[in-house]
Amino acid sequence: MIIRTLIALPLALRALTATTQPQHAFPTTLDPRSSAELLHLHRSLVEIESITSNEHDVGQWLTSYLQNRTWTVDRQEVSKGRYNILAYGKKRETPILLSSHMDTVPPHWPYYYNQTSSMIGGRGSVDAKGSVAAMIMAATKLPPPLQDNVSLLFVVGEETGGDGMRAFSSWSSRPTSHEHVIFGEPTEGKLVCGHKGMLGFHVRATGKAAHSGYPWLGVSANDLLVEALAALLQLRQHLPWSEKYGNTTMNVGRVEGGVAANVVAETATASIATRLAAGTPDLVRGQIVAALEGVRAAAHKAGGDLEVVWGSEGYPPVDINCDIDGFETMTVNYGTDVPLLRGNHQRYLYGPGSIFVAHSDHEALKRAELEQAVLDYRRLIIKVGEMHQYASTMEQAIQLEL
Repeated sequence: MIIRTLIALPLALRALTATTQPQHAFPTTLDPRSSAELLHLHRSLVEIESITSNEHDVGQWLTSYLQNRTWTVDRQEVSKGRYNILAYGKKRETPILLSSHMDTVPPHWPYYYNQTSSMIGGRGSVDAKGSVAAMIMAATKLPPPLQDNVSLLFVVGEETGGDGMRAFSSWSSRPTSHEHVIFGEPTEGKLVCGHKGMLGFHVRATGKAAHSGYPWLGVSANDLLVEALAALLQLRQHLPWSEKYGNTTMNVGRVEGGVAANVVAETATASIATRLAAGTPDLVRGQIVAALEGVRAAAHKAGGDLEVVWGSEGYPPVDINCDIDGFETMTVNYGTDVPLLRGNHQRYLYGPGSIFVAHSDHEALKRAELEQAVLDYRRLIIKVGEMHQYASTMEQAIQLEL
């Protein structure tokens, strides 16, 4: 009896999925009405300035937009005036979740659409309001049985450490049913098989102020910091690497110190981002501390100090599911909210546009890329929906036989 039931499962599954979307019969273009609505939604999102910590207005607008289209919206306050948005249909507990972020990096660049070149630009047009708009359109246009199994999550703070996703991950009211989570970031329309890990930190040097004509009366924090950075530049050649992700990189993104050219600097700081291609944050932390030990000892001997302040616990390289037929695949070097969402779920990463123009003054993508993302998100939803239905049907069959 068990064998007969399991043999019948593929036929039952094909019959079930045929009511939503025939296999290998995905549409290749958006209909004109959907295309116009997509452009309106995307433009409205990009026109609202939402630099990290200033997401209130875009959240308000998006809440109203979704509610007017029959989505139920729950808002989770992350900090004063800043809310994550969770939207769902008939049920709050869904097996499929689509998620991206509402915040952008500074500065705000105005929206534009060049009809001749079909280029759409402005801050957030790619990272990541292109994903937000395409996800909403893809989920809204699904057949009701499938749409009822999909929810949407749009978070704040992704660009500066992920406080929005961290808050959602620890939310006492968070749904517990998500088995497949599709994240939206610019991936050139490809599925991402993984991205590098992250470890951020600051190096702070403390010296003793003095007149620059008598530098021996003070201790230059700038000198200490330069020596520390030289040690880290040497370390960069010996950080972990892997065939999948390449070299671990270390970027000195910001350096500041002292108050004037004629004053021996009392304090100096460097902010550094390390992208891990292998190993763990603890391993690389140990390498950094060891590399700076000599400079730190010399600073203490001179009457100064050198300390490392870790930005967060960091995370190792992130392997992501990319086993969906019909998609090109890639790995990326940037960080995402993917590792910040705790739980046992399949993780996918996809989005329109290129990371190479994100965070720039020429951030833009083609209209065709935005429209294709709607079709591709729909394909992903249907594909992972088939996985969910198969797993559920299999489990029910086994339970019935027991």
